Amino acid sequence: MAKTILITGSTSGIGMGIARCFAKEGYQIIFNGLEPNGAELAQQIADEFGIRHIFNPANMLDPDALKAMVAEAIQTFGNIDVLVNNAGIQFVSPVEDFPEQKWNDIISINLTAAFILTKAVWPSMKNQNRGRIINIASAHGLVASEFKSAYVAAKHGLVGFTKTIALEGAPFGITANAICPGYVHTPIIDKQIADQMKAHQMTADEVVQKVMLDKQAIKSFISIDTIAQSVLFLASETANTITGIALPLDGGWTAQ
Repeated sequence: MAKTILITGSTSGIGMGIARCFAKEGYQIIFNGLEPNGAELAQQIADEFGIRHIFNPANMLDPDALKAMVAEAIQTFGNIDVLVNNAGIQFVSPVEDFPEQKWNDIISINLTAAFILTKAVWPSMKNQNRGRIINIASAHGLVASEFKSAYVAAKHGLVGFTKTIALEGAPFGITANAICPGYVHTPIIDKQIADQMKAHQMTADEVVQKVMLDKQAIKSFISIDTIAQSVLFLASETANTITGIALPLDGGWTAQ
C-alpha cells in the first residue's frame, strides 16, 4: 500500500524538491502552496511519476484551513504517514525597526503552523502506531545572525518543538526530526542577493561569497537534493530509532 506525505510549501523551492523525491518513490502526496499555478505544478509532478495526489492551497496563517487540509487528506487517502513542515518566510531588519506584523507573520508561518499541523495529524499517526514528522528548520535554528530576530526565534522554537514531540511520540512509533540547512539557492535567495548587492555595492558573486556563505566552511550553496534525500532517509524504516535530532546541512557553519 502506498504511503502518504503532506508537504507544506511544496509547489516551489525546497518543498518541490522534496515532493519530487517522494513522488519518485511512489508516495501519495498532498501538495500545498500559494503559487497561482500550484495545482498545475502539482498535477505535472503527479503525472510524471504516476502517483495519486491532491493540491490544497491552505494558507499557513489560517489554522482552520490547515486543519481542513489534514481532514481532506485523511478522507482521501486514509492516513498521513509523513508530515513535512517546510513552508516559511523571511524578513530582514534591525530589531528597532522590525515591523510587529512581520514578526507575528514569521512566527505564525514558520512555527505556529507546524504546531497546528502536527496536532492535526497526531491522532491518525497514533492510531496506526507509526508516523514521521520532519521539520525544515535552518542553521538559524542553531545559531543566530544579525537582523533576523523573528526568523531566528521561530527556527529555534521549531527545533525545540521538534525535540518535545519526539519525546511525546516515542511510545507511539512517531519520530520527529528537524533539518537545519545553510543557504540554499532558491528564488527567495535570488531576491536577497539583489537586495544585498544594492546595500553593499557588491557584485552578485561578492554577495554570495562574502556575505551569504561567509560563515560556511564549504563555500557552496546546499543543494535541494541534499535536503530532499535527507528527508527521505528520516522518513524511512531505517531511521525508526532516529528522533529528536536537529541535523545541520550547512557546509560546516555550525561546526565553528
